[in-house]
Amino acid sequence: MSLTVSPQLLQQARRDEIDDASFIACVRDSLPYAWKVVTSLVEDLRAGDADFADNQTPPPDEAARGQLLRMMASDAMRAAIERHFGVRLAFQNCHRAAAFRPDAHQAYAEFVTAREQILNQKPEFVDC
Repeated sequence: MSLTVSPQLLQQARRDEIDDASFIACVRDSLPYAWKVVTSLVEDLRAGDADFADNQTPPPDEAARGQLLRMMASDAMRAAIERHFGVRLAFQNCHRAAAFRPDAHQAYAEFVTAREQILNQKPEFVDC
């Protein structure tokens, strides 16, 4: 299961739309490692002048890797997180998450190319 959803949030979803704050809280509480990675990226991005901040440290274990994969693979989660932090997220391999400034169109476009994906490959990532 991707998220641990409270009975109250499930009932709310059955009745009506879920607001971003409730959804973000569910994501944060359900995927703490992935949330930590993204919040760290946002902090690094805000602290500097670069167009993006990225994580190149592999997760400590498969459970953490699974959290990051689930977060980054979900359009709903990524979109809510992007709105929450005012960034654009991108993902390569099994752990290279990146947060981009909203106006960093060129840096984002380069990061998500097939070329960059190929250049980011390493033998140890084959089974990640």
